[in-house]
Amino acid sequence: MTSSTIGIIGLGYVGLPLSLQFARTGSTVLGFDIDPAKINSLEAGESYILHITGESVKTQRDAGRFSATTDFARVKECEAIIICVPTPLAKHRDPDLTYVLNTGKAIAPHLQPGQLVVLESTTYPGTTDTELREVLEAGSNLKAGVDFHLAFSPEREDPGNPQSDVAVIPKVVGGLTPECQKHALSVYGRAIKTLVPVESCRVAEAVKLTENIFRAVNIAMVNELKVVYAAMGIDIWDVIEAAKTKPFGFMPFYPGPGLGGHCIPIDPFYLTWKAREYGQETRFIELAGEVNTAMPSYVITRVGEALSSLHLTIRDSRILMIGIAYKSNVDDDRESPAYVLWELLEQQGAQVDYHDPHVPVIRPSREHAHFAGRKSVALTAAALSEYDLVLVATNHKAVDVALVAEHSRLVVDSRNALSALMKGKPNYFKA
Repeated sequence: MTSSTIGIIGLGYVGLPLSLQFARTGSTVLGFDIDPAKINSLEAGESYILHITGESVKTQRDAGRFSATTDFARVKECEAIIICVPTPLAKHRDPDLTYVLNTGKAIAPHLQPGQLVVLESTTYPGTTDTELREVLEAGSNLKAGVDFHLAFSPEREDPGNPQSDVAVIPKVVGGLTPECQKHALSVYGRAIKTLVPVESCRVAEAVKLTENIFRAVNIAMVNELKVVYAAMGIDIWDVIEAAKTKPFGFMPFYPGPGLGGHCIPIDPFYLTWKAREYGQETRFIELAGEVNTAMPSYVITRVGEALSSLHLTIRDSRILMIGIAYKSNVDDDRESPAYVLWELLEQQGAQVDYHDPHVPVIRPSREHAHFAGRKSVALTAAALSEYDLVLVATNHKAVDVALVAEHSRLVVDSRNALSALMKGKPNYFKA
């Protein structure tokens, strides 16, 4: 291969930042996506992701370093092809590799000798060197590790975190062969400051799972402690603030209404599924999943208790939910626990609206298609006074919490967002 173009497939929350980082450091980047609307936006110099500015897209486009297409035949123009597509769970919590394998099938006929293919999508150990490898070899008549290079390098994006900089977050890289790893390190080294080579694709895949399982298990722990301490009249948030002053042996994690996003609620179950193939149990991981999955029901119980303080019930109550995104200060609502809260409230007869400055209209999704098209309501004093209860599901900086505190009849806060303004008031409930 003589081309130095980097092809990045999947221009979402992982692929687009990576594309722009390669472009900023001098590489020519060709982005691929199956969604024509994304391609049209990018070609117009516009961004569809909150924390990525249109100006950053336009700058690289105008410099001739970034372009985007839906034509997968153009992968033959690329020196390296990096796959950043979703890896969701199927209905029964089995891994769904549809996006990965369909991408492999789409690019395989166009693979050229000497090219590098890297998978960044989170998955179980063995995906890259078995399923993806087989698809690529079958469709290309080329052999991985001989005719083309194959590697895995897990994404480490943290949307909404200003400290999350693609350029400085160390990049784990595992190759199918030493030569594959050498090529992958060479490519990533153009854009990423620190590289962490590991022994194999499987080690790299396990690294990502371990990182996210660590978070899921510790979030489950504080969620469980939240419930236990609340029964004792102790605020878990006060406990964590004091505990994190210890300079060793403690790392703060924070409770919430349930897990959200495309990683933490999903990735641990990729390992539990794969572990069964080896006759291994993952009791700790599965217990953490049970604890976290139970959190929305706990929040709804607190909603019922808050309403009963005014001799109201959930049925026929008007409830405003603050935040539909899965975490603060992002526009990503994938796997958001807010949707589970919404469904539970409606099942009990509540009338629910939402306010989220970053999600003005709910987009179609596989998990919660029936919410598509609903619009965020304006947050005003008059509007707040019309609701029986306000439920804080996401703590966005862009939300006027002082307005919420002043004009809400009841507040149930699952994120500690209004504690400084309302703690100790009879109409304020933690969840």
